[in-house]
Amino acid sequence: MVPALLVALGGALGSVARYLVNVAAARAFGMSFPWGTFTVNVVGGFVMGLIAAMLAFRSGSQELRVFLMTGVLGGFTTFSAFSLDAVTLWERGDAGLAAGYVAASVALSIAALFGGLALGRALG
Repeated sequence: MVPALLVALGGALGSVARYLVNVAAARAFGMSFPWGTFTVNVVGGFVMGLIAAMLAFRSGSQELRVFLMTGVLGGFTTFSAFSLDAVTLWERGDAGLAAGYVAASVALSIAALFGGLALGRALG
């Protein structure tokens, strides 16, 4: 139960941080481009790499890893987890699988969004 609570607390903090970045970006740059989402994706990827490297060989850091990586960064942006998964596949020598994962994730996620929009509009 403790890991789930750590994820919940971290997720709440990450979600609030994402909201604040989106508000600040909209105020600073306007709404013509999704600067907030772009920013959280890039920052989240960087921070995920930093945390993964710093915690990789430390024993006893499972709670911190769950709180920061799954909770905070999961709430901030799931793109950081996606990025870590893709790099992990690449670094273990599965370049083709990594490329397929990236291409399929992006294409199918966008297709699924179109499908959800179509269904929602048809039902609404």
